Amino acid sequence: MKILVTGSAGFIASTLTMRLLARGDEVLGIDNHNDYYDPAVKEARLARFAEHPSYSHLRIDLADKTAIKEAFATFKPQRVVNLAAQAGVRYSIENPMAYIDSNLVGFAHILEGCRHHNIEHLVYASSSSVYGSNTAMPFSVHHNVDHPLSLYAATKKANELMAHTYSHLYRLPTTGLRFFTVYGPWGRPDMALFLFTKAILEGKPIDIFNHGKMVRDFTYIDDIVEGVIRVLDKPATPNMQFDGKAPDPASSDAPYRIFNIGNGQPTPLMEYITALESALGIAAIKNYREMQPGDVPATSAETSELNDWVGFKPNTPVKDGVAKFVAWYRDFYHIH
Repeated sequence: MKILVTGSAGFIASTLTMRLLARGDEVLGIDNHNDYYDPAVKEARLARFAEHPSYSHLRIDLADKTAIKEAFATFKPQRVVNLAAQAGVRYSIENPMAYIDSNLVGFAHILEGCRHHNIEHLVYASSSSVYGSNTAMPFSVHHNVDHPLSLYAATKKANELMAHTYSHLYRLPTTGLRFFTVYGPWGRPDMALFLFTKAILEGKPIDIFNHGKMVRDFTYIDDIVEGVIRVLDKPATPNMQFDGKAPDPASSDAPYRIFNIGNGQPTPLMEYITALESALGIAAIKNYREMQPGDVPATSAETSELNDWVGFKPNTPVKDGVAKFVAWYRDFYHIH
């Protein structure tokens, strides 16, 4: 297939792109290469497949309406995976407009491209952060998500609403995937695992928020990508049992679906840190701090709908995933 992948120099999208190319798809990658974190990591991810004969790359911004319109018209994709976004919960408190430009305006341009080019299926990244104030565990796609705690979360919820409108009006099949704390090789330098590893190896203390009383559904990168590919290959369909008197947030009478992709095994943060210390062979110096604004104390994914839909459930144990990350980190930064 011809597949357009946005954010292709990013953590998840670069790994996805390699899988798509390996199975014989033709991919157009779009990325603006911004400096939210070290651009050298993005360039290194991209270098793994930039020369592949079935890959082409555009350094453009999703907010650039003309450039996105041209990309669709020239490449003529059959399916689209939108993984580009301004990431990070905490950064959205400091720099809200970056999220409006990328996550709302940019996503609207992708939806318009899909609408005008009869795209077979749009798969896009949502986030576990949409659950916001909800404390009913595990988080289910049937839960209400009207109480976001950060602008980042609000933009992801907005993406789901925007996608539903296009699914309804133009019968565009769309599937939103709520990712739960993705980690692994080639990960984002602004995320905990990267920050912790760097600090521990440098003998510096690590900041542990909410005094370590945090739980996350850490999900290994390969599991996320497997889920994305399986979903991409099965376009959303209308839910024939959809009842307008008791509407289900996860589906619709339009070709629209929402799924959680999480490990389904919520792990206490201190257990995650223990796995990292074990993989590094070094004990961390711990600096316990208060909870940060916009953060939530716990996440846990209910993933039976994903399993029912595509027959897949993430299953990489945290200990194994963290060890693989550490091996990659040492290799990438030549630390032996």
